[in-house]
Amino acid sequence: MDDAKVAPYGGWRSPITTDLIVQGSIGLSQVQVDGTDIYWVESRPTEGGRNVLVRRSPDGRQADLTPAPFNVRTRVHEYGGGAYLVHQGEAFFVNYNDQGLYRQTPGQEPRLITPPGSAYRYAEPVYDEARQRLICVREDHTRPGQEAVNTIVAISLQENDGGQVLAGGNDFYANPRVSPDGKTLSWITWNHPNMPWDGTEVWTGALQADGSLGQAEKIAGGLEESIFQPEWSPDGRLYFVSDRTGWWNLYRWQDGRAEALCEMEAEFGLPQWIFGITTYTFESAGTALCTYFQKGEWHLARLDLNQGGFSEINTPFSDFSSLHPVNGALVMPVDRVTEPRAIVRYDLDKGTFEVLKSASQLEIDPGYFSKPTEIEFPTENGLTAFGYFYRPQNKDFSGPTSELPPLLVQSHGGPTGFSSQAYNLKVQYWTSRGIAVLDVNYGGSTGYGRAYRQRLNGQWGVVDVDDCVNGASYLAQQGLVDRERLAIEGGSAGGYTTLCAITFRDVFKVGASHFGVSDAEALALDTHKFESRYLDSMIGPYPEKRDLYLERSPIYHTDRLNCALILFQGLEDKVVPPDQAEKMFEAVKAKGLPVAYLPFEGEQHGFRRAENIKRSLDGELYFFSKVFGFELGEPVEPVEIVNL
Repeated sequence: MDDAKVAPYGGWRSPITTDLIVQGSIGLSQVQVDGTDIYWVESRPTEGGRNVLVRRSPDGRQADLTPAPFNVRTRVHEYGGGAYLVHQGEAFFVNYNDQGLYRQTPGQEPRLITPPGSAYRYAEPVYDEARQRLICVREDHTRPGQEAVNTIVAISLQENDGGQVLAGGNDFYANPRVSPDGKTLSWITWNHPNMPWDGTEVWTGALQADGSLGQAEKIAGGLEESIFQPEWSPDGRLYFVSDRTGWWNLYRWQDGRAEALCEMEAEFGLPQWIFGITTYTFESAGTALCTYFQKGEWHLARLDLNQGGFSEINTPFSDFSSLHPVNGALVMPVDRVTEPRAIVRYDLDKGTFEVLKSASQLEIDPGYFSKPTEIEFPTENGLTAFGYFYRPQNKDFSGPTSELPPLLVQSHGGPTGFSSQAYNLKVQYWTSRGIAVLDVNYGGSTGYGRAYRQRLNGQWGVVDVDDCVNGASYLAQQGLVDRERLAIEGGSAGGYTTLCAITFRDVFKVGASHFGVSDAEALALDTHKFESRYLDSMIGPYPEKRDLYLERSPIYHTDRLNCALILFQGLEDKVVPPDQAEKMFEAVKAKGLPVAYLPFEGEQHGFRRAENIKRSLDGELYFFSKVFGFELGEPVEPVEIVNL
């Protein structure tokens, strides 16, 4: 930093541009292994966010399996996940445009095997070897104006099969798994108003000769116990994760009871926002490989299932998911703090790894990267909350000694989600320009046990806001950031926290809401099935607690809002409809406060197109520069700001 140029915070020139972010990176998810071939899904912003199934053969060759315009993405629960299966070289995948289930034999075009033009959606297919069919979750939208019906169905591999219902009657189903001998099916299920992290049940049932399901029994779970990822071991024993002790730990069903395998104050499970999430796998019948989150960090470990030995595996990674053992190695997507997400083959004995696919080929000088520091800070009621603090970092610049940097507080979505230390160029976009970032794991976040997760019950719009406010105030008190230049942003539920923070508190000078909730009552009345009763626990049952919904809806309290606001919204969003952003924009405009609104055609809940990701990030920076009064280090496309 000796040769660094002194320049005002916020105005530093950075090589981490939005063009670099969107053009140089792809999404990597949903890894599977089939024989010696490895598969994954790539989300490509430069192809309009299309999701492509990719195969890597043992000789290292990579090829797209799904030709354009096929888009491997399911809309079950709207958030999707678990959109494909590969079995002995054949791929079965859900196509986004029609939500049909397709079969793709090597060398052939994909062909539809479910009824054309139907209102069925499918997710998380598994192969039933004994009966040569698929078993998956189905979401039935054939009754217009009524709630969708979720079931577990069996689908033959012939064309035009909508599915034979195996399990139904409850509101939600996930994780169908067939035992190695093909005789038993396991799954999890839950009902309104629970979300899967509140309370689920794991069931098993005998598969009959005709393919139907015989007598089923509940193994574990309940209204206040969350079961995650039931899985059969190679020797046919059922394992699952449960938070019955207050922490998501690993259990085995043994002799008619759930046997704890490794009790720890750590999280071996995750909130099931999407299908197909896994945190453990089997290296053999006697050994499991697992990931867990403890004290702000992810870990990888080996668990002896017979003797109970537990040993951590040291790696250079900060985040793991979707483990797949292959010949003494693990294939998995990983994150590191200063390098992009990659799918790697990690040698368990040597501790070495090979990158099979990186989300980006960009090479950025580490001198432009800010590394996170986990902080624990005091919040309301004598409690503490957590977050990751990123200081401004740019090897070419330093700030004036007379100035403290602005702070951008980031509020993650969910709200039952969490932030980690994973590589995030969008964070570095800010820090490399001289703006500090605090990524808050407010009360309600995953990773700190069930009690911490339940802090938000009945308190959404209060606890999350308190923690974001207190995190910002803590950093200001430490003399690390400028108290007069505090900003907050968030998407979806994080957008709601943002809007509440700038409406009901007087700490932030500017807010940025990305497809955020402004009217909690409208969300309760108009959203998709998966989240339609979510607010029962987050705020209270509706309409009995309608007064609370109105009390915590920023749209009805804009008289209390006294800072600038920019809003970003997808016009095809079914989770948070566009009228919520539009009403907020009009209300803030009427108050005479600086406000901007950027709607995006063709976008849903979360932006997938390169041009819109670029526009929203640059637009937010431009807006902040005008409100905070700093000159940008490089030009960006202006945003029309009303009442500036």
